[in-house]
Amino acid sequence: MKTLVILLAGCALLKAQPTNDGEKLIQASDCSSCHAVERQVVGPAYIAIAQRYAGQGDAVDKVAARIRDGIGAMPAHPALSDSQRKSIAEWILFQKSTGNAQGPAKQYSHALKDGTTVNLDFSLFADGKPGKVKRDVFHGYQFYNSYCYRCHGTDATGGQLAPDLRRSVSGSMDQKAFIAVAMTGKADKGMPAWAGFLTEDDVIDIYKYVKGRSLDLIPPGRPPSEQDQ
Repeated sequence: MKTLVILLAGCALLKAQPTNDGEKLIQASDCSSCHAVERQVVGPAYIAIAQRYAGQGDAVDKVAARIRDGIGAMPAHPALSDSQRKSIAEWILFQKSTGNAQGPAKQYSHALKDGTTVNLDFSLFADGKPGKVKRDVFHGYQFYNSYCYRCHGTDATGGQLAPDLRRSVSGSMDQKAFIAVAMTGKADKGMPAWAGFLTEDDVIDIYKYVKGRSLDLIPPGRPPSEQDQ
């Protein structure tokens, strides 16, 4: 009898744990542009969603309905089938904190042209290669000059259609706010949402490039890169 109870308990546990179909569907969609497992990006972390719906018997149906209909800046996903939305919802609701939250970010000092220094939580330049930007910063330059310059101006200097992003990141717009605006867009101002096209890492790289330009640490034009020979 005891063995039967253990077997039944094991079967219940296997039933409760979702397959990886939901995770695969998330990776193939635009979800990761706005969500991460343990930290907020544009939308809440998956573990925060799981905690919000914990103990609710109809949690899967509620989350699946949110995925279908969208809410706020989150777009609707009518192209997904009911079973696909359910698989995604089950995977999200199964997420738990791993306890691996990162501590305070390392600070990097950058000398400005006026003799002062500024501390950033990322480095603009490659170690041992003075004046050459890191690979991710150069990647941000490439993406900016592929998609952003048409409205925000060449070299992030501002344009007729959109503001000077150097001033934006020098003011109240930090990296988190920059990601949120880039991913969700501003429909009333004609700015498209880049979620689903650019990844979070892509937008972070663009932010780093623009931040370097705002501090006049990265020169106009193509910046020298650590990848250059």
